[in-house]
Amino acid sequence: MPSPLAKIRSLGSARNGTKVFIAQRLTGIALVPLLIWLILSITSLLYYTDFGYLSVSNWVRTPHVTVFLILTMSILFYHSFIGLREILEDYVPNHTIKIISIILVEFFIITMTVASIFAILRVALGDQ
Repeated sequence: MPSPLAKIRSLGSARNGTKVFIAQRLTGIALVPLLIWLILSITSLLYYTDFGYLSVSNWVRTPHVTVFLILTMSILFYHSFIGLREILEDYVPNHTIKIISIILVEFFIITMTVASIFAILRVALGDQ
């Protein structure tokens, strides 16, 4: 029967956990003002414009709005990836399924990040 120390030795180093913990908290803190800005901006668009394609695309074409939208999407998806990865690492017992799930989540998050940034840039740089 292995001792308690022998049981935990094969679990790996805990050095990376602090960086992930801090990154999760920092991205969460950064998302608070960005999401407040986004909610207030969309609310003002709803009340002061017709909220049609032209008014929203004109809003997205504003340089500071384009930058804030790209920043919000990037931080939001990174924050989501950190959280989903931690959940998978902590709660999926099968190692193979855990690794496959983490890879699939990573590909999904990268795809969604690139797609959202591409969509923002396409509207912002589009011609009208």
